Amino acid sequence: MLELQNVSFRVDDESAGTKEIIKNISLTIPDNRFVVLTGPNGGGKSTLARLIAGIEKPTGGRILYNGKDITDMSITERAKAGIGFAFQQPVRFKGITVRDLIQLAAGEKISTTTACEYLSAVGLCARDYINREVNASLSGGEIKRIEIATLLARNTELSIFDEPEAGIDLWSFGNLIRIFERIHKEQKGTIIIISHQERILNIADRIVVIADGGILNEDASAKMLPKLLDRSMDCQYHKE
Repeated sequence: MLELQNVSFRVDDESAGTKEIIKNISLTIPDNRFVVLTGPNGGGKSTLARLIAGIEKPTGGRILYNGKDITDMSITERAKAGIGFAFQQPVRFKGITVRDLIQLAAGEKISTTTACEYLSAVGLCARDYINREVNASLSGGEIKRIEIATLLARNTELSIFDEPEAGIDLWSFGNLIRIFERIHKEQKGTIIIISHQERILNIADRIVVIADGGILNEDASAKMLPKLLDRSMDCQYHKE
């Protein structure tokens, strides 16, 4: 279970002084849930995800994971604890092959067959990708699916995805939807996705609306989605 207790995040702004990006957020996400964080651009969604992953540290409040305070843990320590993070723009590694990356993610020696199974699971022909370098020759959709394959290899208990649909084609997006459904169903882990996409919102268990650094609303997807569809995702959100 993930618990955010009065979490805040402030940064120093040369022109405006101290700027509060996340404002006293409290949120509990039980195990085996599929949660989407949505809301207007600039509302703090990506920052909140980075705080959970350990890329940034809160300036106030606590983050607990499975009852343990992880507020001061590094991203590496959180990864070892079972938290995975998929960047909006995945990192590329010149000189490292896809096989190497999946092997590193698994944390143990795995066969080529097993590595290929992870690639096949995300809709990639293993024969065409297993020995390719994770570099600029890969498209946005390819690199995102490879990153998800590494999360499958890690078998993370909590997987966080920052706008996974950004920069990919419609065909790849359709595959991502199926991948998320599979991860949630087969791995029994918790998924947190930052997204505005209706198809992703539609398969979530719960939707949390973030705006102006705080939680404006949260509810089961079946109850929240109709409200969101009644208004533009770029307009001002408010509580009902």
